[in-house]
Amino acid sequence: MKKLSIIIPVYYNEQNLRPLYNDLKEKALSSLPCDYEIIFVDDGSKDNSFAVMQELKRADEKIKTVKLARNFGEHAALLAGLSVCSGDCAVRKAADLQEPSEMIVEMFEKYEEGNKVVLAVRADREDPAGQKTLSSLYTNTVRRFALKNMPEGGLDSFLIDRQIIDLIVNMNENNAPVTELILWSGFSSANVYYVRKKREIGKSGWTFSKKVKMTMDSLLGFSYFPIRCILAVGGVSFAAAAVWGVVLAVLALMGNVVQPHIVLAFLLVLVLGIVMTAMGILGEYLWRTFDAARKRPVFIIDETDVADKE
Repeated sequence: MKKLSIIIPVYYNEQNLRPLYNDLKEKALSSLPCDYEIIFVDDGSKDNSFAVMQELKRADEKIKTVKLARNFGEHAALLAGLSVCSGDCAVRKAADLQEPSEMIVEMFEKYEEGNKVVLAVRADREDPAGQKTLSSLYTNTVRRFALKNMPEGGLDSFLIDRQIIDLIVNMNENNAPVTELILWSGFSSANVYYVRKKREIGKSGWTFSKKVKMTMDSLLGFSYFPIRCILAVGGVSFAAAAVWGVVLAVLALMGNVVQPHIVLAFLLVLVLGIVMTAMGILGEYLWRTFDAARKRPVFIIDETDVADKE
């Protein structure tokens, strides 16, 4: 019988944990056609989250707990859970009760059909208009400039096979979000759609600054678009300055008096173009250095019939 690891990052969720566990038992665990384990990862919470986790562990032997030394962020908490899980596959479950627990059963069914990656895609969300707008902006930006296979509705949760679990843990990435690493790996995936519920208990720790950081991590970790922007702006500025310089030279040869401030503006644009072009070229070198330093695999083999070399 296969085993599913349910990984739940926890950050200031003491009020949610008991309702979450009861919801899981009622709507998911009793219907799973497999063995399972639940791994709570306390990401440096300063409330009683870990104490509640320990209480639940004493009541259910299938629960495991992990406590991080401080708040490292959900990416690190997920990696910690993935690194200790023993399942044939693992699913990420939010601790805030905004995702339907029965979705886990549907995701496992998709996994049993042969999909090594199952993505929980948001069909809609019961959030304020401002949050929806920011979420849509992030998703569209990542789809346009970094990961073309990012689902249009965006995603938070996923189910991945042991092969992808080991791949992501061994990458040892410090900043790239786990969801983006899964998309980057390129394995074919199935989607499960759900409506993200409004948060009823507690306050979200997913602050605006964390959202900005995730956007930067996604763009800087999976796209060279920001560097190419610098290079493009520098190239356009340099070209404009060159044309401007020719026009000024022609005017001077025709006997027209060229005002000093116009010449100064031309020099400023020229220098700006040269500097930004140089920055763009240096950025290209830095991107390649960064790409080599993080040691992502050059390729990933899904399946092969070639025997291992002795």
